[in-house]
Amino acid sequence: MDHAALVATLAGAGFGLSLIVAIGAQNAFVLRQGLRGEHVLAVVLVCAVSDVVLIALGVAGIGSLLELAPWLVDAMRIGGAAFLLTYAVIAGRRAIRPGAIDPETSGAATPLWPTVTTAVALTWLNPHVYLDTILLLGSIAGTHGDERWWFGAGAAVGSVVWFSALGFGARLLRPLFSRPASWRILDALIAVVMAAIAASLLHGLMDG
Repeated sequence: MDHAALVATLAGAGFGLSLIVAIGAQNAFVLRQGLRGEHVLAVVLVCAVSDVVLIALGVAGIGSLLELAPWLVDAMRIGGAAFLLTYAVIAGRRAIRPGAIDPETSGAATPLWPTVTTAVALTWLNPHVYLDTILLLGSIAGTHGDERWWFGAGAAVGSVVWFSALGFGARLLRPLFSRPASWRILDALIAVVMAAIAASLLHGLMDG
């Protein structure tokens, strides 16, 4: 790897992390699954692989297609907002009736496929993912010319590292979440974040 490729890779990693390291619906879900120790590998794989695919599409220039079909972005806004509001209600109900997590037993387990489906929906029904990852990241990658794929590789590595650290590192916080009040705060935060994102999606639709 020459100097230009290294610089592009590091720039991609930094930019990619700046887009995903924030409190959002996807990160909140990964954190909760990590705390429960439930289907963590599957959730991390769904989020990381999805990000890698979206990054590749952005670097390849697929973002221009979204600019030609604004109705598709509007449809994603509506679908994403509906899903996030539903999940916000579920999280809000959990906040009202909190539970405690035991390192040995995580309570009633959620089956694998519903968990994976939720992770997929939180990723692919969020239009911000397309706007940020495909359009914005793809545009920045294009400024690196021949090294744009190194930029994309850096962003992909950053994404994989982040989701792995968030999902598998969450167990370090389990002692804190042995108290029902901690779960009440987390689920209340998740409900607020998801409702706020849903509101922003609908607001963007009206502005458009």
